[in-house]
Amino acid sequence: MNSQFKRGIIELCVLKEMLEEDKYGYEIIDSISKHIDVNENTIYPILRRLTKEGYFSTFLVESNQGAARKYYKITKKGFEYYLKLRDEWDLFIGGVYHILNKGVKDENEIYRRFKD
Repeated sequence: MNSQFKRGIIELCVLKEMLEEDKYGYEIIDSISKHIDVNENTIYPILRRLTKEGYFSTFLVESNQGAARKYYKITKKGFEYYLKLRDEWDLFIGGVYHILNKGVKDENEIYRRFKD
């Protein structure tokens, strides 16, 4: 996937992942990476920044499999930020769809235009 497409939307995806339940970093990465190619070098800086800005709080949970896990919890401020970003995304993607689909001609006619 084009990295320019991904760059602006990953933060919104991270926020969305946190709406229903608290999660630790690997859970977030695993869930998002099922649909978008991301890794820890992409997600952890976003988690740190969103936490620093007050959109997430964190807490530790002991694990049976080693060290305690750091969980992230979306705050009320984070939820409001999610709603703002989601509104902006919806307006943006609606505009993109409008541009891509306006005046749609028969695809065969378009392809003929670019035939050798």
